[in-house]
Amino acid sequence: MKTSDFDYYLPKELIAQTPLEPRDRSRLMVVRRKDGLIEHSTFARITSYLSCGDVLVFNNSRVLPARLNGRKVSTGGRIEILLLRRCGDGVWEALLKPGRRVKPGTRIELTGETEHKIDVRAVAEIVGLGPGGVRFLRLSDDSLLPELGEIPLPPYIHTKLADPERYQTVYAEINGSVAAPTAGLHFTPELLKHIQGKGIGCLFATLHVGLDTFRPISEEDPHRHAIYREYGIIDPLLASKINQARKEGRRIISVGTTTARLLENVARISRDGVAPFADWVELFILPGYHFRITDGLITNFHLPRSTLLMLVSAFAGKSLIKQAYNEAIDKGYRFYSFGDAMLIL
Repeated sequence: MKTSDFDYYLPKELIAQTPLEPRDRSRLMVVRRKDGLIEHSTFARITSYLSCGDVLVFNNSRVLPARLNGRKVSTGGRIEILLLRRCGDGVWEALLKPGRRVKPGTRIELTGETEHKIDVRAVAEIVGLGPGGVRFLRLSDDSLLPELGEIPLPPYIHTKLADPERYQTVYAEINGSVAAPTAGLHFTPELLKHIQGKGIGCLFATLHVGLDTFRPISEEDPHRHAIYREYGIIDPLLASKINQARKEGRRIISVGTTTARLLENVARISRDGVAPFADWVELFILPGYHFRITDGLITNFHLPRSTLLMLVSAFAGKSLIKQAYNEAIDKGYRFYSFGDAMLIL
């Protein structure tokens, strides 16, 4: 298996730059693993493919205002910071642009405005170097992030959002992600009520989305890729409800690859079913992986050479996913974060 096996050509015009309104207006490709059948529908009609008793598990992580702009104190040179995750005591892992020559001890002045147009200032000091260009920095006051920071959009989106909340799911609750769990962007409050009215369960876990959601794998051997770990939480009540559903033979459908990774990681280390969990997730799912919990998956169309594409290929089979992606391109589906959706059953 090679990383290039998960490469494909995508016309630039199919990279969705803006979200559709309403959210559930997006198209939905339904892929059936058992017989390889592919159907085309709209996301608003997703309940047509779900059954009473099914359980949808969502990721309720919320995207941080993690993109900061500043200037080096020593030279005045402009620099952009993308915070990746908090390490404690005001220290964060981050990517800097440009960042190749930024060494420990470098101080970066951050400026912004509050809603009252009052200037606020903070200083970020580089305190260490990490692998893959990651820097460790200490913020003088990270409580100022809502005033200083912006919601970061993926690098392939070049159109600024009029409403930053459109890059959050409607059920986003717990701050911690640097990118949205995009499979959930298609749900509206009305659709969620409709789903629950059909006797379909809606449960919420947390996995704070990190760097691998938009970083292609550079190594030709994917086994050499060090996946970026993400913090996940499954509370006792959620674990109990998932285990009860499994005991009763009901389907567990992960909303997004992030949810699938969290559930599978916990199932892999638990003796039976899903146990309560609050820890780091480093599971890298490649073709050949045996899924223990996930019976269905709602997901978007992912970047070439990405860990996310490898996960859906592991779930549905590499050849079927290749066929589905080719058909999506032929039919003009919209790709990536603001693109259309896929339901794999």
